[in-house]
Amino acid sequence: MARIGIIGSAGRMGQALEQAIVSAGHECAGGVDKGGDVEKLADASDALVDFSAPVALAGNLRAAIGAGIPILVGTTGLDDSHMQAIDNAARAVPVLQTGNTSLGVTLLAHLVEEAASKLGPDWDIEIVEMHHRMKVDAPSGTALLLGQAAAKGRNVSLVGNMESGRHGHTGKRQEGAIGFAALRGGTVAGEHSVYFAGEQERITLTHLAENRMIFANGAVKGATWLIGKQPGRYAMTDVLGL
Repeated sequence: MARIGIIGSAGRMGQALEQAIVSAGHECAGGVDKGGDVEKLADASDALVDFSAPVALAGNLRAAIGAGIPILVGTTGLDDSHMQAIDNAARAVPVLQTGNTSLGVTLLAHLVEEAASKLGPDWDIEIVEMHHRMKVDAPSGTALLLGQAAAKGRNVSLVGNMESGRHGHTGKRQEGAIGFAALRGGTVAGEHSVYFAGEQERITLTHLAENRMIFANGAVKGATWLIGKQPGRYAMTDVLGL
């Protein structure tokens, strides 16, 4: 039985995580939110799960390092400075950072990478995602994860090949581009489709999230998997052995 601490416990994911921890037979070591004592929580935990906000990431990583425990970072909207902070922390403790903790999405990303590698640049790639009206970042962390998988399959940089937010007279689609479209509305937990459009044929890979418990269950699986691992940066693909 592992003691898992929740950072961002008052949010929707935080509440789902508490349920998932107990259902998996583990102990919830407690939770903190903005202004809470994350160091105290880390000292009482075997692993931390962070679904808070990008601004809190540096302090959360420091708490994990101070307690010598692993941390799973599921917070989205991270930029290059956050990724560098994660890389630095991973030298001291195990860190798993992901845009989506769903095991199904993890497998989807693997399939997207394979498809992008095998089909080549003649096939256009478009990623469409839809989330509930309360989501504040776009494209979603999951969409970016899928875009990175596609870029990796093509052995290119996503940053240099990303097209997002098309509007007006944009000109023709750039060769090799990986396109993104974000839809917002209702209470959608998460829908992601990756389109591979070739000459006279099209392949669509899709994942539909019906309940956010799938993310909570995957996060618990990932956090417990991290316990006992060597310091380093890990991904959900490592949890599945992909």
